[in-house]
Amino acid sequence: MSAVKKIAVLTSGGDSQGMNAAVRAVVRGGLYRGLEVFAIQRGYQGLLNREIREMDLRSVGDIIQRGGTILQTARCKEFMTPEGQQKGADILREFGIDGLVVIGGDGSYQGALKLSKLGIKTMALPGTIDNDIPFTDYTIGFDTSVSIVVDAINKLRDTMTSHERASVVEVMGRHCGDIALHAGLASGAEAILVPEVPFDIKEIALHMKENFQNGKRHGIIVVAEGVCGGDEIARQITEHSGIEPRVTVLGHIQRGGSPTHNDRILASKLGDYAVQKLIEGDSGKALGIVKGEFQATDIETVCSTKKAFDIEMYELAKRLSQ
Repeated sequence: MSAVKKIAVLTSGGDSQGMNAAVRAVVRGGLYRGLEVFAIQRGYQGLLNREIREMDLRSVGDIIQRGGTILQTARCKEFMTPEGQQKGADILREFGIDGLVVIGGDGSYQGALKLSKLGIKTMALPGTIDNDIPFTDYTIGFDTSVSIVVDAINKLRDTMTSHERASVVEVMGRHCGDIALHAGLASGAEAILVPEVPFDIKEIALHMKENFQNGKRHGIIVVAEGVCGGDEIARQITEHSGIEPRVTVLGHIQRGGSPTHNDRILASKLGDYAVQKLIEGDSGKALGIVKGEFQATDIETVCSTKKAFDIEMYELAKRLSQ
């Protein structure tokens, strides 16, 4: 006998490529197992506004390849209050929904945790491009975002080489430098600046100057937004070396576009696994994949743990950038 009869899915926080694939997997995975499945529009705000609709197989047709989220997403200050959280739990019970899948980042996880403590069975999926959720190797959207950054750097390299110039590329990542690290390594960047590792900008500038003097025809520095703005890095490079880098801020382009096959597969696996865990009667879990294996960790543990930075990959990028 299934522990749940009706489940719902919502997306919350910043959108990420692959969210639609995850929604599709939850809906079709639930229907396949005989559950009634509902979708909540606009995240927790939509929950409080009762923007809840029943889904069928066709509701999620032709979305696996689409970026963004068909359910939309919104910030909700009211849901940050105990009163708002209780109201959300009451509305779910009013609709007869006894299981909820939340797709989002840290703030979304906090909301899922509150609902689980109010008796709603919840599962949280890591939908964020930053890759800053612990207990999963990768988050949904990260692979696509890195691919977008690598493609942009490839294009910048062509024009920088033609003009023998340097380029500073600012990417997303306020507290986590994984996009900068992975894209920088894959692009052969001269320097990668992340919030997790101190750096000497004068040393970087003089190294770039030496490279140009030795015949190098371009220079690429990738900086995570959590370090500081790309303009400030460029100013300091000029101050220490006389080189005047061009600055490119990629911004929200990193969130858009069709998800890679890796993100579609990750989202599909986790979405279906979330349904399975709810049927088993589990709750309050954050789901991920570690070394190819599913991992279900208490949301409270995930919310109180900072994801470890891959310093070995950072050192590899540094060795190869000479």
